[in-house]
Amino acid sequence: MPSARSSGVEVRLERSIPAPALDAIRAPLLDAGAVLTDAPVLQPLGLLLDLAGEAMRSRLFVVSGEAGEEACLRPDFTVAVARQHFEGGGGAGRRRYEGKAFRVAPRGSDRAEEFLQLGVEAFETGDRVAADAEMAALAWASAVAGGREDLSLVLGDVSLFSAFVASLDLAPPLAARLTRSFAKPRQLKAELDGDVAAPTGEQSRIAALLAGLPEEEAASVLQELWSLAGIEPVGGRRPAEIARRLVEKADAAKAGRLDPAQADKVRAFLAVSDRPDAALSAIAALAGPKAEALNAVLDGWRARLAGMAQRGVALERATLAAAFGRAFGYYDGYLFEIRSAALGDERPVAAGGRYDGLPAKLGVATDTGAVGFMIRPARAYAGGGE
Repeated sequence: MPSARSSGVEVRLERSIPAPALDAIRAPLLDAGAVLTDAPVLQPLGLLLDLAGEAMRSRLFVVSGEAGEEACLRPDFTVAVARQHFEGGGGAGRRRYEGKAFRVAPRGSDRAEEFLQLGVEAFETGDRVAADAEMAALAWASAVAGGREDLSLVLGDVSLFSAFVASLDLAPPLAARLTRSFAKPRQLKAELDGDVAAPTGEQSRIAALLAGLPEEEAASVLQELWSLAGIEPVGGRRPAEIARRLVEKADAAKAGRLDPAQADKVRAFLAVSDRPDAALSAIAALAGPKAEALNAVLDGWRARLAGMAQRGVALERATLAAAFGRAFGYYDGYLFEIRSAALGDERPVAAGGRYDGLPAKLGVATDTGAVGFMIRPARAYAGGGE
């Protein structure tokens, strides 16, 4: 695989695909009613780590910005395009993009580290379920246009888990802690196994001080404590992450743990992976005593699936997996990946989902929803390997 230097960093390049194939993959996106846009290649490192978690650091190309601040090459376009949209005063609207993204390959992997992404991000009010179905259908049409015949669709939903947890009628702090653990496999396993540690000594007192503060303010207080004590943190962990961990441990001590029956119910939920209609029925059968919110989410999913089918998505190739999540922590609703059997689960052809909470995390007050997807043309192309 060829390599090149980008912003002073050597990266492995993706193989190019024939222009007619790229045109075919791009064509469905042209009908999305989106404005073609671009976003800076350099993105603020701190913001991305706060949104996606410190675990993402090892996958980022970190560089120094013009003023010496830490930045990174954009690992994908969602946050970059959302920032540009809202900082430009954008309200409702759609953005389409086409450009290079950069991500460090896992150790020992030959994956491309500089690669082409196409995508659409929709910032809209109105029927969010219909918008979800439309984005999945656009991604499916674009992926199919690459010529592969081994495509499948994996569906999931962060909000489905939170609605299921709400149905169990747990103590509110325990329900909130369990919901937060969904995207953190180790933490979720600890919850199910009853192995949730509480802070001790100085950690406990600091956690009590930070508890109840907004995350940004808690991080600021922790940074001030470090400064007063002359402490320089090591290991690359940011104040926001450390403050979050301390508060979560303090909450663990106060909220208690799942009893064995509750833990078994959650395990049964996470094990659901089937054709979408069957999966929804299985989840409904697991509902706890307060199922109103869960039933509403399930009804939304039935409408979403109907909309996807009407738009040409081959649902016979779809699986709804209750435990499915994405590495990027800003997704807070439905999720999907389009996969190729030849490439395997770790190299999705396309991926997307809903991230309604991201604008607020960017400091934007808006009532618009946010949903979108990206596609990797080199993976969609039937003659490609990456």
